[in-house]
Amino acid sequence: MSIKNLTATLLTLLYTTLTPAQLPADPPLKRIAITQLVQHEAADLVREGILNALQNGGYEDGKTATIIYENAQGNPGTAAQIARNFAGMDLDIIMPITTISTQTIVKAMKGKDTPIVFSAVTDPVGSGVVKTIEASGENVTGVMDMPPIAEQIAFIAHMLPKAKTIGVLYNPGDEGSAISIQVVKKEAQKNGLTVIESPATRSVDIKGAVQNLIGKVDAIYVPLDNTFVSAMRTVAQLAAHSNIPLFSADSGSVVDGAFACLGYSYFDHGRLAGEIAIEILNGKSAKDIPVQDMKDKTVYINSQVADQLGVIIPKDIASHAKLL
Repeated sequence: MSIKNLTATLLTLLYTTLTPAQLPADPPLKRIAITQLVQHEAADLVREGILNALQNGGYEDGKTATIIYENAQGNPGTAAQIARNFAGMDLDIIMPITTISTQTIVKAMKGKDTPIVFSAVTDPVGSGVVKTIEASGENVTGVMDMPPIAEQIAFIAHMLPKAKTIGVLYNPGDEGSAISIQVVKKEAQKNGLTVIESPATRSVDIKGAVQNLIGKVDAIYVPLDNTFVSAMRTVAQLAAHSNIPLFSADSGSVVDGAFACLGYSYFDHGRLAGEIAIEILNGKSAKDIPVQDMKDKTVYINSQVADQLGVIIPKDIASHAKLL
């Protein structure tokens, strides 16, 4: 008998003589927690991308991993409670989606070793999530989604060459929006556009904020703002009723009725975050992974809205735009 066959025979005898309690235990399932501030197309696409990457990497919920998901339904207080609950659990990794969810998780996990991989955070340094986007030695990393505002405003000017004024809808209490609005005004001036701000801090004020712009602007722009993005269908209906082109900072909002966006795929954004998580689950330290940023940009156009508005899409854009 060969050594290989002898070894196989001995192993068979060993396992058949052991009681179930003596058999080697299966490794425990990795416990992965995901949370997002609010349900809207962009954030949901991020989560779908994360789950896709985890499954492709061998971490499937209920089979090779336990995935816990919580949604704060737009309430920062609920987001903070979710973070405290996660802090009391034995987790292998936490994956918050959006700035506020990430801020609450980082605060709740201070002093703990559980790695955090965030996504859809506009300015991770400015919001206090990390000290630097380089590998910093902190147990926090992820994927940022600072929109290409300069290119987006230039895109609006190119799409609507006769436009003179754009309205900007945002929640001044949303840090990502507060950061974005300053850049928007600067880039608008470069493109010969005047900006009219129309803020709203509560969902009940959204309709009034949109109506405040009617008759005053040639187009409306919505930055990465959870308040307005989560109500995009309402915003889009109001803009369409007044025949005002609505541009968004995120591609998901085009699905929900915005006219157009020059931006990233949020599914791919989530998938990148998921790939980072896999590296960490497989043994790499979050402390050694720099914050990532999306590079590839695509023009997304809602063809039905374009027809309703009667906007003629320039040939150089139509040739490569993704019609939704």
